[in-house]
Amino acid sequence: MRITILGSSAGGGFPQWNCNCRNCAGVRAGAVRAKARTQSSIFVQGDAGADGVLFNASPDILEQIRSHPTLQPGRAIRDTAIAGVVLMDGQIDHATGLFMLRELGRPLPLWCTDPVHEDLSTGNPVLKVLGHYCGVDRQRIEPDGTAFAVPGAPQLSLRAFALSSKAAPYSPHRDAPVPGDNIGMLISDARSGRSAFYAPGLGEITPALFDLMCGADAVLVDGTFWTDDEMIRLGLSKKSARDIGHLPQSGAGGMMQWLDKLPEHTRRFLIHINNTNPILDEDSPERARLAAHGIEVCEDGMTLDF
Repeated sequence: MRITILGSSAGGGFPQWNCNCRNCAGVRAGAVRAKARTQSSIFVQGDAGADGVLFNASPDILEQIRSHPTLQPGRAIRDTAIAGVVLMDGQIDHATGLFMLRELGRPLPLWCTDPVHEDLSTGNPVLKVLGHYCGVDRQRIEPDGTAFAVPGAPQLSLRAFALSSKAAPYSPHRDAPVPGDNIGMLISDARSGRSAFYAPGLGEITPALFDLMCGADAVLVDGTFWTDDEMIRLGLSKKSARDIGHLPQSGAGGMMQWLDKLPEHTRRFLIHINNTNPILDEDSPERARLAAHGIEVCEDGMTLDF
């Protein structure tokens, strides 16, 4: 199984177009050692060179496809290695890229939960708009651990689990969450038995969820904020990380504490990193703390083979 990190940033990318925080201003000026990042999505294949599954359709999907030739194998006059798209939620930074796939020429194979389907049919009617172009062949995801597969990538076995996080601002469930607003995904290679757990939006880790993470060979989890009050301290929001559905890395009960408890062999990755997060600065003390804990920071273009 190969996982390609197409995008590793949270919504807005890094540097964010209108932001002059220390990270964004610093990377533009060359004063901060950091890599630019597009908005988060991953591409998973059973084998390198095979067709695979796109998890989340970032607004940056066209740039990501151009940067990764494996997604455009060129076997016909119109071609793609994307066998299907799986949405982890209905957030704008995970669904807007569906518009960019409208030239497919046949209904777009799409897997999502019922709440996400509702969000993208009403509050942000992406799926209705696509009906005027390629159309959508939507398949239901049950967020209860039921295994499913995407035709065209049969080596991959997928199991979705409901997470505690936040639905999109345009969702009718924004302030009254329902199971399936956000999901985590256990991605397994049916041939090798290796697996990875992917959860770019994760607000709380329950004992059952942690047990699931312990059984994976790698976890790619929410790296949005370093501290719970990160956006408040910068004057950019009145809401904490947890208020908007993201478990911060540091502090009591933070992501680092949970990742420290995983089995020693488990690889630990942070993805969906906000432009304000100091871990983007490769020379920061926060980045050094992650390294000391054996936690890796995802970058665009990174490939993980299991």
